Amino acid sequence: MSEYDGGDTGYDGGTDYGHVETGENHEALDQLHQVNASEADYQSQFGVYEQDHASAESTSFDQGHHVEYSNPSGEHYEESDFTSYDHNEAETDHVFAAEGSESSHTAEYSELDALQARLDSAFASATELHTDGGPAIAAS
Repeated sequence: MSEYDGGDTGYDGGTDYGHVETGENHEALDQLHQVNASEADYQSQFGVYEQDHASAESTSFDQGHHVEYSNPSGEHYEESDFTSYDHNEAETDHVFAAEGSESSHTAEYSELDALQARLDSAFASATELHTDGGPAIAAS
């Protein structure tokens, strides 16, 4: 901003008025904003199923039949029937099942904002008063 009013430069002995002003303005703005962030996730899920089965069976069956006959005349008769049955059985079962799940996640974030502004200005302004026969008087 600049302002100068010299008035009438031919001084006639009356009143003369002028205005002068000077100055400077300096302004600055510095701003810094920083953000750092991170996250980590981990998940795990497993399932196990197991089953065992065992059985055993044993069967034994015996049956007998015996007949013997002798008479006084010397005849002799003999009969034998015999049945034997054996059964053995063994059984085993096994079941196994497995499931699984696993995941991992990692994220990082960084941000930097910087703002810088500078304002310089200069101005001049003055006021001067002359009266009849007197010295110049400066007013501010």
